[in-house]
Formats: sequence, C-alpha cells, structure tokens
Amino acid sequence: MSDLTLLIPANKEAESLPSFLKELADYNYQKIVVLQKEDEETINSISNFKDVKICIQKNRGYGNALIEGLNSINTDFFCIINADGSMDPKYLSQMLEDCRKKDLVFASRYLKGGGSDDDNLITLVGNKCFSFLGNILFKLKLSDILYTYIVGNTHSIKNLGLKYYDFRICVEIPILAKIKKLHYISIPSKERKRIGGVKKVNAFKDGFLILTAIISLFIKKKF
Repeated sequence: MSDLTLLIPANKEAESLPSFLKELADYNYQKIVVLQKEDEETINSISNFKDVKICIQKNRGYGNALIEGLNSINTDFFCIINADGSMDPKYLSQMLEDCRKKDLVFASRYLKGGGSDDDNLITLVGNKCFSFLGNILFKLKLSDILYTYIVGNTHSIKNLGLKYYDFRICVEIPILAKIKKLHYISIPSKERKRIGGVKKVNAFKDGFLILTAIISLFIKKKF
C-alpha cells in the first residue's frame, strides 16, 4: 500500500462519487471519504467499496471536512481530491514524486499546459482576482489559489493550524504555508467536467468570505 492517502470531501455527491471511486480503484492509494451524517444517499451509494474508509464529519463545512479528514490520516502524504471527478487522478504520481522534495504541491488550471472544462466566467475571474491579491499581499507565486487539488506532507499541513470551517480554507492553506515558510511548487493540470451533481460554491457569498479571509490573514501577519 502506498504512503499516500486520498482525502475526498463529499457533500451530496451520490451521482458522481461511485463512478469516481471505481476510477480510483486503479490507483493503489488509501482512500478516506469525509461525509456528513445527514447525507445518507451518498453514504449508501458507496457502501460496497470495502477499500474506502468513511469518516463522518462532526462539524459541518468544507473546511471542517478537510481538517477532520487530515487529522485521521496516518500516511506520510495526503492528497485532497474532489468527489465530483473533476480532478484528474492521472497527475497523482507526478504530484507525489514532486512532494517528496517539497512540503506541498498545488495543481493549477491556469499554468501553461493546464485548463478547465468545468470553469465558468464568474469563477474564472474571481479566482484570477483572488490569486492576484494573494500574490501581491503574500508573494505566493500561485496562479490558482482556490483550487484545492493538493498533494502534501501530512506532518507539514497538520502543523499549519488550519481554522476556517468553510471554503475560506482554500486560501488559508497556501497563505499559512507561505507565512510558515513551507516549501511548495505548482504544476499545470486540466480540470474535467464533474461527473454529476452540482457545484456547492456560492460565487458571491463564498467569494466575499474568501476576500475577508485574505484581508484578515494579512492583518494578522502584519500585527
């Protein structure tokens, strides 16, 4: 068994997760799916996958799903990969190999060689703006700050002290990594269309929260 665990946060993904887990069966990595206890449809949809560990969230929110999932991982490396099948697992071996020399490897849809079949104009512009702001304030040198296709050293990320319980964690991870002087790189990746279901991100509500998170983290860094 590999020293990498796939961390798969899922919220109402019964349409996509079973198909994606079948695809992931070709990859010899441990798998943890983080679910809310109320999401019985998704839980039941993957009950036959005996090699998958199900972690029931104690607290709601995407950030809590990642934090609780990361705390349950005991392999040297982790990978955050979405349950909708949009993040292509063909990049996993390269990301893991790169991570053996770094703390974190971020996939990017906006580097040369990357791309997306699932982005829209609002999320594209928002991501570009937040990435620009993060690069100006924190010198992140990242092109896709909201994309959480990440492979990393488990010990390193547990030491970041992640706090945000919602989508603000998307910017908290790279910003705290920079503040705490972790070593990271970014590689191009192509995002696929989701297999089924709908996006859970509210572009305007979550966008506002992400903006306030970036500003808050900058103020904390300064003072």
